[in-house]
Amino acid sequence: MKNKVVWITGASSGIGEALAYAFSAAGARLLLSARRTEELERVKGQCAHPDKTRVLPMDLLDTASFEERIREAVGAFGQVDILVHNGGVTQRGYVAETGLEVQRQVMELDYFSYVALTKAMLPHFVERKSGQFVVMSSVMGKIGTPMRSAYAAAKHALHGFFDCLRAEVSAMNIQVTVLTPGYIQTNISQNAVTKDGSKLGVASQNIEKGLPVDRAAAKMMRAIRKGKYEAYIGKTSLEWVALVLNRLAPGLVMKLAPKFVPK
Repeated sequence: MKNKVVWITGASSGIGEALAYAFSAAGARLLLSARRTEELERVKGQCAHPDKTRVLPMDLLDTASFEERIREAVGAFGQVDILVHNGGVTQRGYVAETGLEVQRQVMELDYFSYVALTKAMLPHFVERKSGQFVVMSSVMGKIGTPMRSAYAAAKHALHGFFDCLRAEVSAMNIQVTVLTPGYIQTNISQNAVTKDGSKLGVASQNIEKGLPVDRAAAKMMRAIRKGKYEAYIGKTSLEWVALVLNRLAPGLVMKLAPKFVPK
């Protein structure tokens, strides 16, 4: 990763912040994006190489600005080698109670922003005949459980889109790595949108018992270095077993899924 140019969205907290520290420690040059400039500056200051780190504030819902953000990103270091799609929001609410506008809001941020930024970045990768898209999905991108319909739908959609993209660009030396985290110790549940679009504001017991975020980032770095197509990132064997069973015995997983209400 030494001197690779890595652009991370959602870099102001959680997994994005932890990845910023991991990439910086590995010698990469960084572009950090999120809406909160102050938090991005804080993360930059705590990186191993702040002098090789640039802050690039952006709103992932403002897709009309992406072409300009791409020009700024490429102009910062002359190229981008890896784009880490990490920004997003989770959701808590039963299908019958969750407004359609909330479903659209989550899909716009967690799916369409990834698609739009990928399409804006793709010509740069094609021109250089090199590049890697790293996509933050979730175990929910493979398995559906109660109260996460919008989030799971967006993450499922990411797998379909990026599997197709990988098939189209593999001959151009462009890689696509999809990461499927389980429970990771972040503040994602506090920021979850509820049935009416308001913030949940409550910590998740499962997430608090999950994999520490720095260990998650280390596992993600290994998957990115190896150019894996897809990698599960988590602490418990139960999540991994669920993913395996979903392939081998999907009927069993569907019978068990109603029990996995978020805690």
